[in-house]
Amino acid sequence: MEFIFELLFEIFGELILQVVFQVLAEFGLQSLRATVQKDSNPWLAALGYILLGAIVGGVSLFFFPVLHIHTHKLRVLNLAISPLAAGASMAALGAWRRRRDQPVLRIDKFTFGFVFALSMALVRFSFGRYE
Repeated sequence: MEFIFELLFEIFGELILQVVFQVLAEFGLQSLRATVQKDSNPWLAALGYILLGAIVGGVSLFFFPVLHIHTHKLRVLNLAISPLAAGASMAALGAWRRRRDQPVLRIDKFTFGFVFALSMALVRFSFGRYE
């Protein structure tokens, strides 16, 4: 009897896990699609940039796994300053594109550039190796 419950739990547990990840993946893809549509919900677009930043942060760890900032205080300071600088850079790029009548994406605004950079920095801060 115990074996049957264990088997059912494993089967349904695996099914529920797959469905949950499938729903999350679909939600993430819809969020990413919303980032390129100008009339879409900005909160959904921000979620797309958070997901994209986290993915990029994870991929970057494969190529650059070692973080070269040694002290914890400097790592935290980097976590605060880098996204601010990236957001400001994206805002400047957006202003430059607007002056030249080029298409401006949402990431060309401070907020979306900051959100993307912060999620990427958080992944690198959390999972990077320090030597």
